[in-house]
Amino acid sequence: MAIDVGREERGKMIVEKPNQIIRRSKRHYRVVSQSGHGSYDVTRTKTIAVGWICTCPDFTYRAVKCKHIWAVEFSVKLRAVVQPHTTVIAPIDVHGCLYCHSPQIVKDGIRHNNHGSIQIFNCKACGRYFTINIGFERMKHSPQGITAAMQLYFSGESLRNTAKSLRLIGVEVSHKTVYFWIRKYVGLMENYLDQIKPQVSDTWRADEMFLKVKGNKKYMYALLDDETRYWIAKEVAGDKFSREAPEYASQLFKQGKDVAGKKPLTLITDGLHAYELTYRREFYAHQKPVTKHVEHVTWRGDKGNQKMESFNGTVRSREKVMRSLKRDDSPILDGYQIFHNHMRPHMALGGKTPAELAGIEIKGENKWITLIQNASQKTNMHQ
Repeated sequence: MAIDVGREERGKMIVEKPNQIIRRSKRHYRVVSQSGHGSYDVTRTKTIAVGWICTCPDFTYRAVKCKHIWAVEFSVKLRAVVQPHTTVIAPIDVHGCLYCHSPQIVKDGIRHNNHGSIQIFNCKACGRYFTINIGFERMKHSPQGITAAMQLYFSGESLRNTAKSLRLIGVEVSHKTVYFWIRKYVGLMENYLDQIKPQVSDTWRADEMFLKVKGNKKYMYALLDDETRYWIAKEVAGDKFSREAPEYASQLFKQGKDVAGKKPLTLITDGLHAYELTYRREFYAHQKPVTKHVEHVTWRGDKGNQKMESFNGTVRSREKVMRSLKRDDSPILDGYQIFHNHMRPHMALGGKTPAELAGIEIKGENKWITLIQNASQKTNMHQ
């Protein structure tokens, strides 16, 4: 392929302008025409010798490396250099008081129950008592049993099957107890994670999917980051064709801006009219940078919206096992959002979680325990 220095310089000029390059996937970009005639698709082929191809006339008829390909290559290099700052959530290792952090701590008795003994500590500096069973105080069962239940449930088991599986490791509980654990700890983890902003990309996808709540037909609106697949926000609402549909979408976009601390440069949705109305209200602005709305109408066999369809499929599979949600604000959806973002490795992300790509890393052999411990400690410090 021939190389033209002038085209390289013009490619740099495209990158320096805002909203000129839309990332559709790792192999597919759309670059705005600099002459005002729409846009061109730049795609990476599977053949190394060919590399990138473009639909512009310059590439099509002259077979040269056009300015659009140069612009995409510069954009890819910039994304590789600018890595997000990582927030590390590490297991808590107690070497001092959990409240004042003083090293003046002594052992002061042992609490016994049917499932073991827990050491109690006393701080000589502030006088407060605590145990190293952080986040699981006064719980009858072990942290390993409780977190195993959450892992089993959000991986696809029903509440009753989860309770049956726990008996194999000596944890005798009912399905109601499993639900109590989920409700208790999902709320705790959610409040903690709400204080950490994920570093998502500038391209977001929104879509809606059918759910059953108490047997009634509902829709869940979901907002997903295109690059990291981080589940940014959700909203459970009624008929997507009703008059209230734009208000539901508006709440979704408001949540997205609050969670990410910014608005996207590109918003990709299906053809639902409510998205266009809400986009103008929540994202559109006359001052730069301007959010661009891309309406992607999905046809049978279309792979352009594969990320959202894959996401919808996993949520729908989880909902089928439950046979319907019991209420709109069920902790099950909140818990599955935490599981999707922070616990479940994704093959498409190289075995990483969406949160890890968004700059949030949870360490430890049991990520559930690490997250619950940090959330509990944070809550106690503010009490």
